[in-house]
Amino acid sequence: MAVTFVDRVVLHLSAGAGGHGVASVKREKFKPLGGPDGGNGGRGGSVILRVDPSSTTLLDYHRHPHRKAGNGAPGAGDERNGADGDDLVLAVPEGTVVKDAEGQIIVDLVGMGTEHVIAAGGRGGLGNKALSSARRKAPGFALLGEPGEDIDVVLELKSLADVALIGFPSAGKSSLVSVLSAAKPKIADYPFTTLVPNLGVVTAGSSRFTVADVPGLIPGAHEGKGLGLEFLRHVERCSVLVHVIDCATLEPGRDPMSDLDVIENELSLYVPDADLGGRPLSERTRIVVLNKADVPEARELAEMVKPDLEARGIEVFIVSAVAHEGLRELSFAMARHVDAARKEIGDAVPKRVVLRPRSVDDQGFTVTKENGPDGVFFRVTGARPVRWVRQTDFSNDEAVGYLADRLGRLGVEEQLYKVGAVAGDTVVIGATDDAVVFDWEPTLQAGAELLGSRGTDLRLSESSRPTRDEKREAQKDRYAARAATQEELDAERRSGLWHVAAEADDDA
Repeated sequence: MAVTFVDRVVLHLSAGAGGHGVASVKREKFKPLGGPDGGNGGRGGSVILRVDPSSTTLLDYHRHPHRKAGNGAPGAGDERNGADGDDLVLAVPEGTVVKDAEGQIIVDLVGMGTEHVIAAGGRGGLGNKALSSARRKAPGFALLGEPGEDIDVVLELKSLADVALIGFPSAGKSSLVSVLSAAKPKIADYPFTTLVPNLGVVTAGSSRFTVADVPGLIPGAHEGKGLGLEFLRHVERCSVLVHVIDCATLEPGRDPMSDLDVIENELSLYVPDADLGGRPLSERTRIVVLNKADVPEARELAEMVKPDLEARGIEVFIVSAVAHEGLRELSFAMARHVDAARKEIGDAVPKRVVLRPRSVDDQGFTVTKENGPDGVFFRVTGARPVRWVRQTDFSNDEAVGYLADRLGRLGVEEQLYKVGAVAGDTVVIGATDDAVVFDWEPTLQAGAELLGSRGTDLRLSESSRPTRDEKREAQKDRYAARAATQEELDAERRSGLWHVAAEADDDA
């Protein structure tokens, strides 16, 4: 049978990677070294979940669970920045709950147009133009783009209905929805006709509310028997639960009282998500509907058990979906309980948003001493050090030196000294398997000293490009030194020094 409704899927999402920055030098006629002009890489696209009124199922994600946003484009010369990657917007039905792989709720998507960035795209790398400064006039490197976030999430659809019709299979729940609202669910005379929740809108006087027809429950539904476990989540948001009891059933061992007790037991054993603020199902408002009163034996049984049910403090209605009997009273009773629940929710105090600013002495990273299979090592964790490592091109000595400078300014080297690190110790930056491992050398310049001052080009330095006035002064100095030397030689010749030296050579 073809699948037409899915209310729980596992998605594998990947945000786009940021584009790499580029190292470029501007070149023009008569100006071969015009300075750095490398552009920045574009931002990677993010994965966004958005509530869409036209979306009613998670079927498309069941068929295609792997989704990826667009990557950012790399930068180019002449200060041209790369284009940002396209965001991937995934439409989900209202009432979708997003959980992580451990089952913790990330976000509850309620309200049309509500959206949440579930996987953020990576930042684009800076080009050498953006990295240039008064001290670093011609960087010979650029930063790499960050990879996008990868995350596995579970989407669960929990219907946003005010009233849930629950009961055994073939109790007449779909028939009630069809006569109370304009919904047209499938109706047949065999168990488990309803395979998906059906929603209908009911109007009673000035009240307007939604009713959900939940697939039939059987003993053991909370453990996955039948269809109960798959669809009990759809009653978690309902404020009113209506027990629809079949008074005309011919199955042995079944009667209205035992049917009610069985379903109540299943509701009490089902554990809803506490993070959603929902009460246990056993604490919701109850209404009992004794259905199929158009059958004489069923009416007689309903009138017999009604006093016993009312003795439990439950509101009871004898109805017939076929004969449209007792429906008006039932709809107004449901409206009354829904209005009361809405007022109670409206008076609830909204959850406070607690802002926790970062402490002034928070360095943004931590250094810990750990024991590994190869001995003791030091691990550096923190958002900025990990991001800087990801942006570094380790094939470029100057880029590695720039990373060393950034870590030094952040205080990583000082903190390593405090926790007992010495030269030659193993240092790991990052908390995952792709962390960077190196042997720590506190005075290491990463080869950048071979290039002169880090981030400079001797061809562009002021000392290698004298001004016109400086050239004239240097030429005057050379002329003056030459004239002084010539005068000294002429004086020696006139004094006969060269003649005496020549005679001494002849005698020898």
